[in-house]
Amino acid sequence: MKLLPPALMDPIEFVETHGVVLEAGRGSASNPSRSHSRRADSRQLVGTQKGRAIFRATRIVRDCDQVLVCRLVGGKITYVHRRLWPAIVRLANFLDKKNLAALREEHTPSGAHTVRTIPFPRWVPPEVRQAAENISGEEAHLQLGDWIRLYLRKGHRSAS
Repeated sequence: MKLLPPALMDPIEFVETHGVVLEAGRGSASNPSRSHSRRADSRQLVGTQKGRAIFRATRIVRDCDQVLVCRLVGGKITYVHRRLWPAIVRLANFLDKKNLAALREEHTPSGAHTVRTIPFPRWVPPEVRQAAENISGEEAHLQLGDWIRLYLRKGHRSAS
């Protein structure tokens, strides 16, 4: 997993290429703010040109219908490109379902932002469910990478 790209790179293309990306923080997935700055404290970026670029990139990704925004990696905001949704769905029985809920940012009539949670599996399109049925647990692991084993329930970390 990688970080969101510097401002010159398309953030959607980056998530598509890397599959699973953390929005911020540290964890088993990449951290977008770290691709912009090696500073450990992202609060130092608030109000800076880099900070604004990071914020814009995260909004672009959050608004994309090809990216699942959830809390898969350590409860942190995680971006999962649609090409990996079948693998996530295939392993869902071994993952914490609350971390698979889709998070959607919406604008209220007053102009405020609110986050709506769509529980798993309600957000899963039928074609993704079908694709998930056609891959093995082993293939799902291979598609996602070894990091996913950290989040599988005990007893399911070595095999599916």
